[in-house]
Amino acid sequence: MFLHTPHTGTRTHAKSHTSSAAPYKHLTSHNHIQFPTRTKPPILTSHARISTPHHIMPSGQSNSNSNSNSDTISATNNREHNPPAEAVPSFPPPESESDESWVWSQIKAEARRDADSEPALASYLYATVLSHPSLPRSLSFHLANKLCSSTLLSTLLYDLFVASFSEHPTLRSAAVADLLAVMKRDPACVSFSHCLLNYKGFLAIQAHRVSHVLWSQNRKPLALALQSRIADVFAVDIHPAARIGKGILLDHATGVVIGETAVIGNNVSILHHVTLGGTGKDVGDRHPKIADGVLIGAGATILGNIKIGEGAKIGAGSLVLIDVPARTTAVGNPARLIGRNNRGEPVKNEGDVFPGETMDHTSFIQQWCDYII
Repeated sequence: MFLHTPHTGTRTHAKSHTSSAAPYKHLTSHNHIQFPTRTKPPILTSHARISTPHHIMPSGQSNSNSNSNSDTISATNNREHNPPAEAVPSFPPPESESDESWVWSQIKAEARRDADSEPALASYLYATVLSHPSLPRSLSFHLANKLCSSTLLSTLLYDLFVASFSEHPTLRSAAVADLLAVMKRDPACVSFSHCLLNYKGFLAIQAHRVSHVLWSQNRKPLALALQSRIADVFAVDIHPAARIGKGILLDHATGVVIGETAVIGNNVSILHHVTLGGTGKDVGDRHPKIADGVLIGAGATILGNIKIGEGAKIGAGSLVLIDVPARTTAVGNPARLIGRNNRGEPVKNEGDVFPGETMDHTSFIQQWCDYII
């Protein structure tokens, strides 16, 4: 069973849907997007994950208004109206990460632009982004479609995600902080909508936060089932009990493993194939504790209940078995500590910015060996 786009139930809402999809004209009665000057994109088949029937609707609405919706949409389609494509806003980002309205407006504008320039994606963008009233609803819909299976239904997951985002505002602010972090740190990320729709590291973190809420509520079987689906779909294995801050970048994300008692602070960047694991012989609190602003390079392995200090850097491919002080680089297998002056004090980065935010992977190289690239 697949999740369907919530359908509006009032005449007013139907008008707002048509206006929100301005760059690609109006909706037809077949619930796909019609372009006045381009070849119409193919209608989604019954096997597609995304469709737009009437039976899943926002709370407080019913199917009794579906006829009036059809009448309204048909009347609107008959009007001669070709508004110009909406430009993506260029005003500065919000000062507060809890203000999701700015990011959501960016995502919608980018989706409209992309639907106008690439008709093949128009139905997908409408179903996943433009038909939803808020970022949590869009994210819940997208995650539910990604993580559903033949036995773990998308409708169940959608309700679960929506309820979690509604009841826990910190999940919403963390999602906004993660979106801003990806756009700031990853030059390959071309837009907020690209991150929301296509970055599996971002999606895995958001789904994990919901599984962590379930774990905290002692709904452990469901939390573990969700963890399993996240691992299957995104190739990211994070135990539901692991605690993760905000402003997190999982770059590429494939092969990331984070153990049960691991803790990750804010503004941390982690690349692919990183393991935060146990030593295999300890019980209880047995996984690494990662402070704010840490950068962990690709393929790094950090084992045991050890502390990685604030603003530290773990070189790619390193095996870390000891504590790493703040503002220090650990590199090698087994890792040794560099990046400190003759008095044993950490050498601060230029501008005093954490490596987890600058993504500077190579500033330590001359202290580690004489080989210069």
